[in-house]
Amino acid sequence: MIKVKRIDHVAIAVRDRGSSVQLLENIFELCPGPSEHVANQGTDVAFLHFSHLLHPGDDPVAAGHADEAGPTALEIISPASPPGNAGLDRFLDRRGPGLHHICFEVDDLAAALATLKAAGVRLIDEAPRPGARGHLVAFIHPASTGGVLFELCATPHGAQA
Repeated sequence: MIKVKRIDHVAIAVRDRGSSVQLLENIFELCPGPSEHVANQGTDVAFLHFSHLLHPGDDPVAAGHADEAGPTALEIISPASPPGNAGLDRFLDRRGPGLHHICFEVDDLAAALATLKAAGVRLIDEAPRPGARGHLVAFIHPASTGGVLFELCATPHGAQA
């Protein structure tokens, strides 16, 4: 149906972004990438990279989004201070910390959403919206994907509104 370029990131939901990032950095020798507050989603996020997979000279902190053409990242996502993200709060209340979603990068997000909608796939977002790292993002409802939340994204250089 739609062409996926790659897995952009796997997101893990937590209550305390800072301590979770530190724990995972230490256990898996991950390289910290950008951290940011995503106001329109009511979340705080941090990206972690597998340092041994980065290309020589890559600096995910300085680049801000070095993972665009590189390896898959881990996204650590937590509800921001109030008002926060009600859906993420409910997720954490019901399930606790853990795997939240998988994000696929696509070339043309608007076209991908139109294709999915025409095929009867239930969407959370019917139009792209701003996300972390300057990406455009949209979520597919888990009811259409066997219970798994999927995000689609388009990088700034390939983003289609």
